[in-house]
Amino acid sequence: MINELFVDVKDRMNKAVEHYHHEIASIRTGRASTSIMDGIKVDYYGTQTPLSNIAHVTVPEGQLIVIQPFDPSSLEFIEKAIITSDVGLTPNNDGNVIRLNIPSLTEERRKELVKIVHKIIEE
Repeated sequence: MINELFVDVKDRMNKAVEHYHHEIASIRTGRASTSIMDGIKVDYYGTQTPLSNIAHVTVPEGQLIVIQPFDPSSLEFIEKAIITSDVGLTPNNDGNVIRLNIPSLTEERRKELVKIVHKIIEE
């Protein structure tokens, strides 16, 4: 009985930690990470499609994300999805790939991130 209760509590705690880790990973810091793009859905010919299903997302440098679509005609759709998302980045479309420059963190942005993390912790 106590063993079952222990296993149940442990599983629920692990799920809470995993959820917290996922939420924290989506916060944009001063370093580029492909996880920033995980929540972006692209309106691809009338269907909401995850970005990772229609493009290759890479981090060639510490403050740069490069998105190379499998279909070059989807560049406009991807660019629009990034602009309308809440990631706070401006895409640079050169006709073949989209580049996202990650700005360095300012003191103001750090304070804002602390507030966001505290809000996530409370939830």
